[in-house]
Amino acid sequence: MNHAEKSLEMHKKWSGKLEISCRVPLDTTEDLSLAYTPGVAAACLEIKKDPKKSYELTRRSNLIAVITDGTAVLGLGNIGPLAAMPVMEGKCVLFKKFGDVDAIPLCINPVDTDEAVNTIKLLQGSFGGINLEDISAPRCFEIEERLKQCCDIPIFHDDQHGTAIVTLAAVLNAIRFTKKNISTVKTVVNGAGAAGTAIVKLLLSSGMKNITVCDREGAIYKSRRNLSGPKAELALITDNDSRKGSLSDVMKNADIFIGVSTSGCVTENMVRSMAADPIVFAMANPDPEIFPHEAKKAGAAVVGTGRSDFPNQINNVLVFPGIFRGALDARASEINDEMKKAAANAIVNFITDDELNADYIIPSSLNKELASAVAKATFDAAISSGVSGV
Repeated sequence: MNHAEKSLEMHKKWSGKLEISCRVPLDTTEDLSLAYTPGVAAACLEIKKDPKKSYELTRRSNLIAVITDGTAVLGLGNIGPLAAMPVMEGKCVLFKKFGDVDAIPLCINPVDTDEAVNTIKLLQGSFGGINLEDISAPRCFEIEERLKQCCDIPIFHDDQHGTAIVTLAAVLNAIRFTKKNISTVKTVVNGAGAAGTAIVKLLLSSGMKNITVCDREGAIYKSRRNLSGPKAELALITDNDSRKGSLSDVMKNADIFIGVSTSGCVTENMVRSMAADPIVFAMANPDPEIFPHEAKKAGAAVVGTGRSDFPNQINNVLVFPGIFRGALDARASEINDEMKKAAANAIVNFITDDELNADYIIPSSLNKELASAVAKATFDAAISSGVSGV
């Protein structure tokens, strides 16, 4: 039985991956009077006087919403909100398992972007943070940006920023291993969607200067026809020397390849054309842009994928439980670049110089101590950057 068949069998058995549990005793009339009426009125009136008390007197301090419209679910595309629920439930149990963050899956079916923004805005008072998930580009950019402007809790699109943070961590450790320099390496990012865009922006803000972004038509540059929206912005911030041509063309002499695109689009010859000791992060799922054994055969010094059955799995689960744990503990109003970089550096520093090797530049997603390290770094960055409410 393969993973798909086994998983389907288990989903039928589980009938859902999460449930509500009770945190208070409800065995006596006194218990009922304290948890519910008449005693609960005292907590209500305290919150009425000071809305911030909702963090002390309710579970809001540890509760986030995982929200999707089902338009870009995994590699399945626009399958709709109901079909997205198994993924959202899975995300919620990962939040609980690795970050002790309570998460509720909300699969909405908005008519348009305005309705999506308004729906989430109206829900914000019940939560300490919002994790946006599996929303198609370019709508995801507008939804997140508008919510950040009208909400006073963290709004975090994990497909963008979780991917960017873990990729930055992987890049920093791969550079550390190969003794390259972030300010001089030449990097090619294949994929100009949500993940690719966020990766590029975070790499640039972390000191990388030489990045070329490709989509299905090849390199993105300022004078390319029919560029608009996010791709036009990418062209403005990455077009250092107007590199043009196909993915194969721009990969020549590149130090790093980052793929958030489609399987099989990179060949061994393309890896051979890269600079000495190239770094290849082929992160397409379920099958990478090039398989690790092929990339290594072609001379790659470090290879990472998005899969758990190969070394160096570059996966968001290394990020989102810890970064939300830290943001909630700090009662942060947002998750800013300082917090993202701090989270990435916590992952980087989790591997010592003695441990670092070609097949271990990123920690295991099952390491239970990592989320705590990411949470502490995020918390400290929220305090130092002035977005904490504690």
